[in-house]
Amino acid sequence: MIPIYDTAPRARRPVVVHAIIGLNFLIFLWMVALPEPGLYWVLAHFALIPLRYSDPQLAMAAGLDPYDYWPLLTNTFLHGGWLHIILNMWSLWIFGPAIEARCGRPGFILLYLAGAVAASVAHLLANWNSPVPALGASGAIAAIIAAYAVTYPRAKVILLVPVLFLPLFVPVSALFFAALWFAIQILQGTQDLFASSMGAGVAWWAHIGGFVLGFVFAKAAHALGLGRDIETRQWTGSVPRIPRR
Repeated sequence: MIPIYDTAPRARRPVVVHAIIGLNFLIFLWMVALPEPGLYWVLAHFALIPLRYSDPQLAMAAGLDPYDYWPLLTNTFLHGGWLHIILNMWSLWIFGPAIEARCGRPGFILLYLAGAVAASVAHLLANWNSPVPALGASGAIAAIIAAYAVTYPRAKVILLVPVLFLPLFVPVSALFFAALWFAIQILQGTQDLFASSMGAGVAWWAHIGGFVLGFVFAKAAHALGLGRDIETRQWTGSVPRIPRR
């Protein structure tokens, strides 16, 4: 289930979205070029390792400062592989321009960074004693998805659903997509709490934390009358029809 397009008004020049995507790819390419010891050093100091905060003595023995909270943010700009970064940046490209158009550039930056930190805190609390580094932008992007669903609940999201070898294009409302996506995160996150070996290395609770932050952010902005539309373009294509059987 891959979102490939949406019908919400999109910023004509989503400067912040472009900048975040470009920054993530630059950092990823830099990491790929690092020798193995350098890569381990980057992960140790900038990825989120919950054990760093749950066991300060062990952290200090390993040369890590347990009172350095920058990894709650910096881990968001690190990725573990090509598929990881491509899927994250693709999702940001689909949902980000509409929220940048609505919130304005400063508002979008605030939402993205707050979502990143909220996602990190949720992952930290759910994996308090884990020595495994967590990294990736998916928690921040979850905040964007939640804000998108609140702001444009009736917008259509075109999903690519592979059925055997055939691609099926399914239009659903943004609200339905976000609700389904969030339900999957809750299901998988709850399962991971009781059987961590089944979590497939995915930071489900980071997704949940980011999503909740984005939902609250968008609701608060709406209630306070904040946000503004910058120059946008509206999709004028037709929504693919689902064959009836």
